[in-house]
Amino acid sequence: MRQVIPFNDEWLFVADDVNFRASDTRFVPVTLPHSNRILPHHNFDDAEYQFVSTYRKRFTLPEALSGRRVYLDFDGALSACSVAVNGQVVGAHVGGYTPFSYEITDRVHTLRENVVQVRLDSTEHPEIPPFGYVVDYLTFGGLYRDVRLRIVEPIHIVDVFARPLDVLTRPALEVAVRLKNQSRQERDLRLELVLREDQGDTEIVVASSRYSTVYVPRGGGLVATVHLDDLPAIKLWSLDDPVLYALDAELYDGDALVDRQRVDFGFREAVFRDDGFYLNGERIKLIGLNRHQTYPYIGPAAPARLQRKDAEILKYELGVNIARTSHYPQSPHFLKRCDEIGLLVLEELPGWQFVGDSDWQALALRDLEAMILRDRNHPSIVLWGVRINESADDEGFYSATNRLAHQLDPSRQTGGIRNFLESQFLEDVFTYNDFSNTVVEPIHTPHLITEFNGHMFPTKTWDNEDRQIEHALRHARIQDKQFGMLNVTGAIGWCAFDYNTHRVFGSGDRICYHGVMDIFRLPKFAAYVYESQIPPSVRPVLQIASLWTMGDRSEGGNDPLTVFSNCEAVEVYVGEEIYGRFQPDRETYPHLPYAPFTIPGMTLLALWGNHFQDLRVVGLINEQPVIEQKIAADGLPYMLTLDADDDRLAADGADMTRIVFKITDRFGNRLPYAIAVIDLDLDGPGELIGETPFPLVGGQAAIYVRAGHTPGQVTVRASTPRLESKVITLRIR
Repeated sequence: MRQVIPFNDEWLFVADDVNFRASDTRFVPVTLPHSNRILPHHNFDDAEYQFVSTYRKRFTLPEALSGRRVYLDFDGALSACSVAVNGQVVGAHVGGYTPFSYEITDRVHTLRENVVQVRLDSTEHPEIPPFGYVVDYLTFGGLYRDVRLRIVEPIHIVDVFARPLDVLTRPALEVAVRLKNQSRQERDLRLELVLREDQGDTEIVVASSRYSTVYVPRGGGLVATVHLDDLPAIKLWSLDDPVLYALDAELYDGDALVDRQRVDFGFREAVFRDDGFYLNGERIKLIGLNRHQTYPYIGPAAPARLQRKDAEILKYELGVNIARTSHYPQSPHFLKRCDEIGLLVLEELPGWQFVGDSDWQALALRDLEAMILRDRNHPSIVLWGVRINESADDEGFYSATNRLAHQLDPSRQTGGIRNFLESQFLEDVFTYNDFSNTVVEPIHTPHLITEFNGHMFPTKTWDNEDRQIEHALRHARIQDKQFGMLNVTGAIGWCAFDYNTHRVFGSGDRICYHGVMDIFRLPKFAAYVYESQIPPSVRPVLQIASLWTMGDRSEGGNDPLTVFSNCEAVEVYVGEEIYGRFQPDRETYPHLPYAPFTIPGMTLLALWGNHFQDLRVVGLINEQPVIEQKIAADGLPYMLTLDADDDRLAADGADMTRIVFKITDRFGNRLPYAIAVIDLDLDGPGELIGETPFPLVGGQAAIYVRAGHTPGQVTVRASTPRLESKVITLRIR
């Protein structure tokens, strides 16, 4: 039977290019995922991580192989590596965003220790996508995704593709099972499929196939296609009820089970038409954000918990229904969480504005194939991005990418992200980066806006109020307009989170401040535009887009006051006096499901002097107050807050959680100009990842706690002058 052994722990690392004979004393112990350098959250040179490093791991096989085959599976490594086992190179891989595997059967010892060593080159090589010219993001370096040891029989399952058919009429399932025979004789085997539904504590068998006899030639392979027809009472995967099924493909030699592979998937129909996007026959307007997979301090080397958290932030905090994985395939943990919570995904191949020579293009096609083979069972993915982001037309290359995508996955449409309307339309969906600061009329349909705003209006959490409000309203205006256009399927804003970049793109500290959230995944005013589109039946939302000061706007005052809310009405109070009751601004935003509130007349003169009191805004639904927000008029630092996303971590040496700290007024609103130094320290079996002391600007920031290998209690303490210190505890289990 197949054994898949997690292979993330007990690695050694040295930031140098060393040979196999180098002593272990030159290395330090690390756990994957691993970044080749921990960095500050900004103000660093990308040259700091562009070097050759070496990873080493000693291991002993759990038992004798007895004819079985052994593979090393890597989910990703940035950016080029060679892998050696017991001093002999077993393979080399270039490109940082797709998985790769090497068979090591003939290189491993069964009764004594083995050594695997990885030479990792994290420099930017122009012959490797996405490099070649300039790239508006950092790739970082390291064995930043999971590694596994896989032990299988000589005849085994390579992969399984579960393709639902006719889900709205007579649901069926077409399953393609790819088999490999590494034995010296042809074999007649039996293949059975078992479809299961998760019902909480138990799984129930929904359907199974009759045994199919498959003939596998020696030293070769085949793809066996099996159908499960007339399935009973299938539940559809949807945004609100993302039902997942498990399919087990079981391979038998006589009565002996030789191999089993499970894939999770969902039954759903997702199609882009000229008049919109349809999920299970229902027309849904797409509203989304782009996501870079990088984090402060660690780059992309984030464990499963942080990857899953990003999906949750997009779905539950920001309220979007689609994310674009700009500009490369992203973590399997992120995609799996999108499946589980009902968040749609547009996933694209690696690249940015540049297409290289034929060898470069061959690597891009290899990346596209690897991405689709890895991810085509994810029900969350509804569109393949088969064009290098914002690149020039190339009929030969992009005909090949479309052809390959449709061959590997006939169930999904393709898109190609471009930034000019006159582009040759070879894909199924015209995916367009629209920087017109409006929404241009489509010339091809289906038409999906895949970027807007972004670099046109970078905004920091400590910018003056005018800019922070305008940043938010630009998102509101574009989303409002696309909601009113039948021939636009949706709009995906640039972008969810600020991100590190090269010096030629970002602000002076080499951050692109394009996000509706900052690099720590904490909101700017623009985040409230998206949050306010969450239906009130899910939760009421009310966010005031103001610091409530008299001198932060160019001409002073707070006129008009903008409130983002999904409530039917709001009441505004200054001090104890009601200022007025207001309805959503449908004149300016006629199409958004929940229009912002524009509250006029709050002039500098009317609120001058003693009239300037605390602000309170109350949201009403069915004439009843359901939510309120207060902002203190004095604007003085009142408290330091300290919060952890999770209070329990796994003692695996890799698990991490975010620790958020803020300086706020007495009602909990961040104070972006309360500039202070925050001292943070940790006691217990873990470590802080991030800067301490932390020079806080913008009123909010975060660091991470990484668990050690020992169970126990971790205490994190934050302090700053003039405010009470805060302490939180976490359990490492």
